[in-house]
Amino acid sequence: MTARRSRPRSAAYAALALGLAGSLALTGCNSHSSKRSKTSKKSSSSSSSWSSAKSKSSSKSKKRRIIGGGAAGVGAGTAASHRVPDCYPSTYKVTLSQQTGPGSHVTVQFKNTTARACKLYNAPLLRFDHAKSALPLLQGTPGHLSGTRLTVPGHGYAYAVIPTDTAAAKGTARKSVTIDFMGVSASSVTHGPVTVDFAEKRLHLSVGRTKVTNWTSSVHGAELAAGVGK
Repeated sequence: MTARRSRPRSAAYAALALGLAGSLALTGCNSHSSKRSKTSKKSSSSSSSWSSAKSKSSSKSKKRRIIGGGAAGVGAGTAASHRVPDCYPSTYKVTLSQQTGPGSHVTVQFKNTTARACKLYNAPLLRFDHAKSALPLLQGTPGHLSGTRLTVPGHGYAYAVIPTDTAAAKGTARKSVTIDFMGVSASSVTHGPVTVDFAEKRLHLSVGRTKVTNWTSSVHGAELAAGVGK
């Protein structure tokens, strides 16, 4: 009777032990899986924050590139806008006058009537009374850029002088002069020619076998180049 009772009890204890072992095993599995899910969440969160930081960095670099390119474009446009154009003659920009006495000479004055600077090359090309050839240059050769290049500021002046201090240089009275400005290339001119009628301007100029100086920024400098200055 005792042996029969002990068998069911031992079987019950064994079943209880198996149940407890299974429960512990399930608890361990659940704990391990929750740890794994937390770890995966952390890794995915750090990955997303890294990718977000990377995208922000790339967007900043793109903005810097765009800004840099814009600055370069502005610089190029500014440089292009600062190119100095050639000066060109007109009947109100060029005036002539004659000085008498021992250092007799004709002064050719150019006035830049604009607010923007312009360039003059070598000397004015002058043909009195519709002559076939221009007055020779005192410095350099017509059509060759062996002389000067002068930048005339806005509303500024430039001067050239024709010496007439000898009888041959003074010659006879003239009626008109046709004016060209030399260009940057050999034998080129800029926007010319223009003709000044001395009767209309009430001018009395006498020019003979003489030459004209290069452009200078002062009357005194032009007179010294012509050999008639003091």
